[in-house]
Amino acid sequence: MRAWWVDVPGKIADKPLRMGEREDPRPGPGEVLLRVDVCGVCRTDLHLAEGDLPPRHAGVIPGHEAVGTVMESFSGGRFSRGDRIGVAWLGQTCGHCPHCRRGQENLCLAPRFTGWDRDGGFADHMTVNEDFAYALPARFTNEQAAPLLCSGIIGYRALERAALPPGGRLGIYGFGGSAHLTAQIAISQGASVYVMTRSAQARDLALSLGAVYAGDAYDAPPVPLDSAILFAPVGDLVPAALRALDRGGTLAIAGIHLTDIPSLNYENELFYERQIRSVTANTRADGTAFLALAAEIGLAPTVTTYDFTEADRALEDLANDRVTGAAVLKMR
Repeated sequence: MRAWWVDVPGKIADKPLRMGEREDPRPGPGEVLLRVDVCGVCRTDLHLAEGDLPPRHAGVIPGHEAVGTVMESFSGGRFSRGDRIGVAWLGQTCGHCPHCRRGQENLCLAPRFTGWDRDGGFADHMTVNEDFAYALPARFTNEQAAPLLCSGIIGYRALERAALPPGGRLGIYGFGGSAHLTAQIAISQGASVYVMTRSAQARDLALSLGAVYAGDAYDAPPVPLDSAILFAPVGDLVPAALRALDRGGTLAIAGIHLTDIPSLNYENELFYERQIRSVTANTRADGTAFLALAAEIGLAPTVTTYDFTEADRALEDLANDRVTGAAVLKMR
């Protein structure tokens, strides 16, 4: 099969991905074989290619927003041949550590992630533990469904972690695949959304989706914020986001990787019970709840499509803020 894999991690301009032929995968017990139709291109894939996330094994195939068709499954499983399913970042958990037993499988002590531990969707075929795959709402095309599987789910969890009060003012820092979906959820729930991002095209998209304000990344919003979410992997934005919060406000940091946070001034950035929360992966319950909500409110993903042979260009465009909304690879 055709596949892209991480050869030697490095700057994306130096082409750390390699495209070639790999052996077709075979499903094991509890797994299904998927013909990948499309796969989202996520900033986590960029972190993997550039080495911010060290590859877990040599030649790992990225991609954790895969939509495809079941080609082979064990009888009696959740899915049958011909079913359309989605594959997300969380690929497996141990099920027995204290966190799993408490329903916090996103904090599992021995997780396996798609496109990092398990080979992912930048390939013609992949396998997935069917307990961690999702049935997809029929209203979404393959291209629309792909970014829902990480960008959407993580944004949903980040919004929960941000503790936005009803009708509150939400700040969003960075406005890519995850942020543009999260903004739509917040607006549908009655929030006012304020977007800070360096991309002029992203600011235009934010306003077209209903944001009441869109400024540059370090601009101060015109009103104090009740909550904020940092999607840009830039630690320097943390103090700026904290200063923008009203008393008692919460900042949720949604990325798996963040550059170093500079020193914080307690009085200006943390006092009055402002708080910071991280966001770590997701639970399957998050994914199920989010996909149902996305269908209910008619979430409208904005996607930029690339041919499968252009995966390296898609990542380079993502690194340089040339993608509006979410990037998606089409396999055929």
